[in-house]
Amino acid sequence: MNVVLNILVGVQMLTALAMIGLILIQHGKGADMGAAFGSGSAGSLFGASGSANFLSRTTGVLAAVFFACTLLLAYFSHARPTGGGSLLERAAIGTPAPAPASAASGAASQIPSGNAPAAPPAGATAPAAPASGAAQIPTK
Repeated sequence: MNVVLNILVGVQMLTALAMIGLILIQHGKGADMGAAFGSGSAGSLFGASGSANFLSRTTGVLAAVFFACTLLLAYFSHARPTGGGSLLERAAIGTPAPAPASAASGAASQIPSGNAPAAPPAGATAPAAPASGAAQIPTK
């Protein structure tokens, strides 16, 4: 499946570049008036109106190929199972946050003493762990 997606992306990029080039070399509608009164474009490679037809038809074909590639890429990307909603939700579900190690409890357990560690005051609460993943996004 990845090979098909890579080929579609490559074809889409090439058609986009070709369309850009063809659109840039086409003449505007005002250039046709000059050709009608004997401007120098009448003696061009494709003739007075041949280049406009050739370039516009080629641009139309390239636009159709570009549109088809875009639709196929959208279909294939939607058909692929992702297993979750957004990237933040998948990151929050897939990788659990490590439990914060308390430096005070680690250091207190290394001190030899006969007394039990003192309990925190009644009004004090433990500091909250920093939010990770989707919890960091502020809500309105």
